[in-house]
Amino acid sequence: MLKTLLLAGSAAALLTSAAAAADLPRRQAPPPVFTPIPVFTWTGAYFGINAGYVFSENDTIRTTGINTPGGAQLQNNVLNGLRQASVRNATEGFTGGGQVGYNYQFTPGSGIVVGLEADAQYTDLQRTTTQVIFNPVFNPNQLTNSYRTELSFLGTVRGRIGYAFDKFLIYGTGGFAYGDVTQRIAFTTGVPVTYAGSRSNIETGYAYGGGIEYALPTDSFFNFFKSSAVTVKAEYLRYDLGSRNLLVASVGGPGVGYNSRISTEGSIARAGLNYKFGSY
Repeated sequence: MLKTLLLAGSAAALLTSAAAAADLPRRQAPPPVFTPIPVFTWTGAYFGINAGYVFSENDTIRTTGINTPGGAQLQNNVLNGLRQASVRNATEGFTGGGQVGYNYQFTPGSGIVVGLEADAQYTDLQRTTTQVIFNPVFNPNQLTNSYRTELSFLGTVRGRIGYAFDKFLIYGTGGFAYGDVTQRIAFTTGVPVTYAGSRSNIETGYAYGGGIEYALPTDSFFNFFKSSAVTVKAEYLRYDLGSRNLLVASVGGPGVGYNSRISTEGSIARAGLNYKFGSY
């Protein structure tokens, strides 16, 4: 009997201890470590390369003859078609070069982006147009008129402003432009050159346009840096380096010569690849 009571008491004590232990606060697990998802920003310096297609616009050369009182009336040669009043010398070709710049994004993720970019590129814009004119009613000789224009390189320094939708950027751009411009005109009467003019200068003007740019995923084939800092862009620019008068002066012909007005304007459609320092 006593043994039975002792067993019953021990069991009750064990049950009471278990119930008391269940009421004790449990040991809490450590909170999970919070890892913020990085947000892409366009802020940062960058450099890159570009290539595309370039073509001239407003490329008609307009010529007038210089009349002198009591002397040669060279405008008559223009009116009679011996020296053409207007000649189109259109050019087109390849362009390729590089750019550097800096962007600042006001709010990471989506938001307004402003920046500054400078670029320089080779342009394959060169052409010579030659006319052979024979009109014995006004001149018994065969006349040859030769016109050459060339833009060997073009550079710009432009501001950019756009709006970013995370890794996708739409922007407009505009600013200063400069280029190496060469212009030559020669008029012959018979064999010798009777009138000639040439100029080779760095001309200045402006450029404007717009484009789209996209930050490549890290697993993209073109993202050779394997980071979020490689971007591709498609861009259109229109440049205008102004219009200049070129004196096609007498080198043996009568009178002073001719004035030819030549414009240096055109458009560029190109693609580019940039590496941006600091991916996030």
